[in-house]
Amino acid sequence: MGSGIAQKSAQELFEVQMVDREEQWVERGQEIISNFLDEALERRIFSPKQVDGIKGRVTGVVGTENVDPNTDLVIEAVFEDFDIKTAVFKILDEVCNDDTILASNTSSLSVNELAEATGRPDRFVGLHFFFHPAKNRLIEVIPAKSTSAESLALVEQYCKTMGKVVIVCKDKPGFVVNRFFVPWLNEACLLAEEGLATAAQIDAVACKAFRIGMGPFALMNLTGPPIALHSTDYLAEQLNCPRYTGSTNLRTLVEEGRMWNLEGEKEVDEATATIISERLLGQVFAVSAQIVDEEICSLEDVDRGAKVGLRWARGPFELANRLGIPEAHRMAATYAELAGFELPAFLGQQAKMDEPFEFSYIDVKIDGGVATVLLNRPEAMNALNGTIISQLGTTLIDLNANDSIDTIVLEGAGKAFVAGADVKFFVDKIRANSISDIVDFTTYGHEVLDMLESSPKTTIAMTTGLALGGGLELALACDYRVGTRRTQFRFPETSIGIFPGLGGTQRPARICGIPAARWAVLAGNFMDANTAADLGLLTHLVESGELVATITSIHESGKPENKYRGSPANAESAIAQFATLFYSDANMNALLQGECPEGFDADDKMVSRQLKSLSRTAPIALNMANDLINNAQVTTLDEGLQGELDGLVEIFSTTDSLEGLSALIEGRRATYQNQ
Repeated sequence: MGSGIAQKSAQELFEVQMVDREEQWVERGQEIISNFLDEALERRIFSPKQVDGIKGRVTGVVGTENVDPNTDLVIEAVFEDFDIKTAVFKILDEVCNDDTILASNTSSLSVNELAEATGRPDRFVGLHFFFHPAKNRLIEVIPAKSTSAESLALVEQYCKTMGKVVIVCKDKPGFVVNRFFVPWLNEACLLAEEGLATAAQIDAVACKAFRIGMGPFALMNLTGPPIALHSTDYLAEQLNCPRYTGSTNLRTLVEEGRMWNLEGEKEVDEATATIISERLLGQVFAVSAQIVDEEICSLEDVDRGAKVGLRWARGPFELANRLGIPEAHRMAATYAELAGFELPAFLGQQAKMDEPFEFSYIDVKIDGGVATVLLNRPEAMNALNGTIISQLGTTLIDLNANDSIDTIVLEGAGKAFVAGADVKFFVDKIRANSISDIVDFTTYGHEVLDMLESSPKTTIAMTTGLALGGGLELALACDYRVGTRRTQFRFPETSIGIFPGLGGTQRPARICGIPAARWAVLAGNFMDANTAADLGLLTHLVESGELVATITSIHESGKPENKYRGSPANAESAIAQFATLFYSDANMNALLQGECPEGFDADDKMVSRQLKSLSRTAPIALNMANDLINNAQVTTLDEGLQGELDGLVEIFSTTDSLEGLSALIEGRRATYQNQ
């Protein structure tokens, strides 16, 4: 885990010290990272230059006492032994400067007790990385009771910069995911121990019931049965729940150093399959209800943990909705009786109403006149759909009317700010001949974005990750866009058969000028943080550690004097100069016909890239987007936005729009027919 955390941090451009007691263990950690990166190089995940950079950012250090005192964050990742961990922290307390935050990567130990064992309980936090740390996007962040708000915010930002989906939870045994997942593994063992079915058969039933690729026994073989035994015994002790005590067959397996046998017949009769699936589902429903009832985290975060951390297709509460809450309650009650605990009352109350759980994807925090609105649907990269747009609209109405608030900050959970709109919605509506529903959805989207555009508050988009399509349009409706080196912008619409319909043809033109808007929108060019800042689409480019101070500074200064300057922020940048020349009015007829404009070399790298990108767009979408951008020169913003809405029926009625959107979902290149 330690080498994986170091590797992931280095991948995200952090300078990392990888520390161990002896040289051989430091070298082993570096070898693990090197092997992992070599494999990634073979699979073309990273380039040789990137691999060299990652390795160069990891420095081996022998001895905890030799940690650089100026380190911002130290993550301890030794094995789960309280005394050893506290001994490490005692040394770190002495070595590190007062500002250093200490963290423990733990899946089981009490964060509150660890914090009190350090000399800086206010600058201590628990982290639970999931295996493999460089691949699994989930992280549980566990503040101690003593953890300061500033320390928690800084650690959260580090995790987000790492591209992690963050669940902040209370310090309770098992935290979130292991609280329901570990007993699930043990319940599978008990089913086998009872002779109901073999490990292979139970796995097959579990895979079908939960829509997962690996069953409980295959997962235990992957991570190691000893870990499952240790974890379940720990929960049994901490929660005083004998049902969680490691089963005899699991204990014997560990003692003999064996793995589960997954060979043989996998089919069982329907009655047996029902017993297996209901026991496993009931356990998950019951324990997930406990997690929410104990206010460890929200029901949305329970589901998020299952989908992101365990890669389940649906979370526990989504599964309950799908099966029907009365059925889910019946299964949970049966398991709770087996386990000897009382089922939380809210599950029964929901069952009596016979209504599904409703999920909230908008979280709001208000502090010192600043309201931070978190778009919290990271499992779908915060993609805009009817639910999230509706919830955002309701939230903005309330915040705009709140006299105690001066600033509204939009932020996306996980690696993306917002990765566009929900494409499947568009495809489904086109195929159902319900384009009017797309128009209604987009019209309301315009109303929501206008709540930001015309807000009396200072509005800020924290675009510290991906902002694509509708997500970028959402950000551009704000007064400011604050980003870091991880920021990436793109308008992909013309390449998927449509045009940007939430202001993407209007606001960029007014911010950075017509030629730069054409470069960004028509060819769908990816913009890194520097390019976005040069064009002015990103108003503040800062280091991740400076985000809080930047928001505070903007909050104090208020709304911009002129949001729409009509020219690139850095007109001398290479991209701004190229866009101004290449996408000039004089060249547009040639470009729209797929030709290289006079005075440009088609073999030039920048030119050929633009011509190639334009050739892959849908012709109708390209021309409509260009016309709408041109209109920005002669219309008010409201008139330009209305022009986008007026063109929706036409663009979504084209064969090319269905082809482009479908191709995106299916992961293939679209073939356009200009119709």
